[in-house]
Amino acid sequence: MSSPSALPISLIVITYNEAANIARCLDSVSFAAEKIVVDCGSDDDTRAIAAAHGARVVEQPWLGFGAQRNFASTLASHDWILSLDADEALTPELTRALQQGLPQLLASNAAAGVLFRTACFMGRALRWYRLMVRERKPRIYHRARARWSDARVHESLQYRGEEMTFAPPFMHYLNPTLVHHQLKYLRYAELKALDWRAAGRATRTYEWPFVFVFTFIKDYVFRLAMLDGARGWAAAYMAADYALYKRMRYYEMRHFERSIELADDELRAHKLQR
Repeated sequence: MSSPSALPISLIVITYNEAANIARCLDSVSFAAEKIVVDCGSDDDTRAIAAAHGARVVEQPWLGFGAQRNFASTLASHDWILSLDADEALTPELTRALQQGLPQLLASNAAAGVLFRTACFMGRALRWYRLMVRERKPRIYHRARARWSDARVHESLQYRGEEMTFAPPFMHYLNPTLVHHQLKYLRYAELKALDWRAAGRATRTYEWPFVFVFTFIKDYVFRLAMLDGARGWAAAYMAADYALYKRMRYYEMRHFERSIELADDELRAHKLQR
């Protein structure tokens, strides 16, 4: 049951083995009249923890990031949606800003509300790296005026019309360690390569000698990762490594088709694939 001061907005969170994160995420959204967790087969305590922290839990086999979010939107009792990942949480400053500004947004004909996300990397929030500090993220939307793209990964909210911006950041507790970071990148690269394969993208192997260097320079210098010291160097390096690896993996898919099945088996064995 929602509190008397709750706002008519539904929080949706899609989950898979997020027992370590889901309570923090749900508890950070104190003003939502409804909280919905759509789980795709967790074998940890995600569902029980979510229910204990006020969420309605629905089980749904994995549809892909965009499709799973769109499915979650259909379950909401309210037209206005706030979508968070389980490893994200609102800050107290953003919560106050939303409590003050959401009534105006919810009463308007706008399509979306834009938030800004900052990553916690290697145990602390980054301060400068533009890719992970104050990322522009439309995460509040009217479900009749916006929907998520159908991409397997790196989905985006699609909408036209007015938007409202909320300045204080929300936090992305990105990965506890670099090991977690690398494992997530393996899965994301697989999904991105599959999207490229479905679209018939060219392999463009001539890009390979330049992709890593150009991506690293762009992120380390022009996106200001260098101002975050050693952590910025590590983050820019991993972004460059991901940019190259997903291209090499796509090439492998195109020229060794059975690698798709073999990789899927391996990722599922390590609970990285759903």
